[in-house]
Amino acid sequence: MASTTSKIVTYEEWLAMPESEGKEEVVDGEIIRMPPAKYVHAPIVHSLQMALESNLDPKLIWVLTTVFGLVIREDPLTCREPDLAIFIRKNVVVRDGYFRSAPELVVEVLSPSNTRRSMARKVEDYASIGVPEFWILSPEGRTFEVLQLQDGVLRTVKIVNSGQLRPLRFPETSVDVASVWPD
Repeated sequence: MASTTSKIVTYEEWLAMPESEGKEEVVDGEIIRMPPAKYVHAPIVHSLQMALESNLDPKLIWVLTTVFGLVIREDPLTCREPDLAIFIRKNVVVRDGYFRSAPELVVEVLSPSNTRRSMARKVEDYASIGVPEFWILSPEGRTFEVLQLQDGVLRTVKIVNSGQLRPLRFPETSVDVASVWPD
């Protein structure tokens, strides 16, 4: 289960802190530390990364799965760590060592500790910085929920459990939905 700090931190205080040892996000100034992902999480993210990278030029496009901070806003401080994000390299903005530009696609793999409320908040946060597409993967349901930015809101456009899925901004690559789930 995730744990939160009782103290609200400012952006400046947060920058002065040492890097964390594990995954953590900051939501409205509260640091939320998350336990390591369970076994099923890593192979899903890895399979998805490999499928997406297969037809994208790494000199132009980054498919990132490492732990990195994506600053949503400084006040109140909110910084997310998506499971996977695709950036067009020339559009990447970094300040104070953190990503400040919206990825073209963000992916989150649901964990048992995710609540409907916490996911709704992530959807709002990603929409607020203009992420055009967000995929939410459910290992339990073996589904991809595809949300796309429409009038400033990320809205569900489809939920799929089979077939080929192509990112909105990268139609040259695709994912075989059924192939990302470990046996």
